[in-house]
Amino acid sequence: MLYQIYSPTQRATLRDGLIRAGQKAQYALALIRIVNGTVALVAPSVIIKPLDEVPRDSAAAVYALRLFGVRTVLMGADLITQRGQPLLHTTSQAVMIHASDTVTAAKLGISGQLQRRTAMTLTLISGINTVLATISWLANKRQVRL
Repeated sequence: MLYQIYSPTQRATLRDGLIRAGQKAQYALALIRIVNGTVALVAPSVIIKPLDEVPRDSAAAVYALRLFGVRTVLMGADLITQRGQPLLHTTSQAVMIHASDTVTAAKLGISGQLQRRTAMTLTLISGINTVLATISWLANKRQVRL
């Protein structure tokens, strides 16, 4: 294994770098969640408008955004406040949540249920969140094992 060719000092440096990258990803994802969740709660039309898929005054869309907005803010707060095993659990869930968002957005675009541009935008955003969640989870998994 490549890891075995490194000295203990080099392995510690690699481990510390992974942990720092994971923390940055964790806080970036927390910020994204808190900002997007807050916007969904207080100004859902800001999110609905660029989609061009749903009328801005759609009660169902406003309800859904507010419903998921509060959850998104709470999940973002968890990324900031939790440590150890609870944080590892939170980050592992984040990977699944964002990966399923990515697949859903892509499938809606492929099936034609969303306009291509909208589907690509949502897939890209969710994909970035999936990468951030994965980096955070891997780093936290490593840190909890130490």
